[in-house]
Amino acid sequence: MQTVPPPAIRRLIGVGVGPGDPTLTTIKAARALAEATVVLVPATEASGDGPGRAELIVAEVAPGARIRRIPFSMADRRGISEKRKEAWLTSAAAAVEEFDGGATVVAFATVGDPSVYSTFSYLAAHVVAQRPGTEVEVIPGITAMQALAAESRTPLVEGQEVLALVPVTAGLDRLRELLGAADTVVAYKGGRRLPEVVGALREADRDAVLGVNVSLESQRLVALAELADDEAAPYFSTVLSAPRRTTAGGAL
Repeated sequence: MQTVPPPAIRRLIGVGVGPGDPTLTTIKAARALAEATVVLVPATEASGDGPGRAELIVAEVAPGARIRRIPFSMADRRGISEKRKEAWLTSAAAAVEEFDGGATVVAFATVGDPSVYSTFSYLAAHVVAQRPGTEVEVIPGITAMQALAAESRTPLVEGQEVLALVPVTAGLDRLRELLGAADTVVAYKGGRRLPEVVGALREADRDAVLGVNVSLESQRLVALAELADDEAAPYFSTVLSAPRRTTAGGAL
């Protein structure tokens, strides 16, 4: 009697590739990218017809990987806009197409970490809905706030300090609220509204550092006191405001 082999298990992996420097990609992430049947990477307006940041990292750490670009729009900063929804639906459709074509492992490479302001969770939900039984895995990556803390030699938190991460797209009132409530505040997605962010930090009498393209050769670190009132910054910018620490171990 001929036995029927069990169906191949489909695996969808969200892979965090870190902030930009390929050497900050974890060994586990690099292995997953190299072993995947195909690696989906976002292609944004900024990258044009060339490789984006995630693709450059993948090409460096897994040079033999088969890469497939997925159009992503960075023009919409908040809410479920049509462009944003289209991006993750397109990614899901690409993953399903690859599975139907025989792929057993589809990886989605995301800058930073797949669990921090990433569309991977939406993508995965759509894939599982269309192809039940698909196994989903998440491989964490180093975040921009961790990289900025390391590069600026600013501990994120010490002792019993509280850390807050806020997207500036949530509004300046939310940022001000957290500046008054948390010890360390990290602001993402604030490049376009940097003058307002700077104003809120100065109103709260906070110290801060701006990091642009952290971990890359084009990295730029600027202390709050050195920022011009009208200065703007690109999307890949992070603001880190830690408490003033006057004594070692004072937060214990």
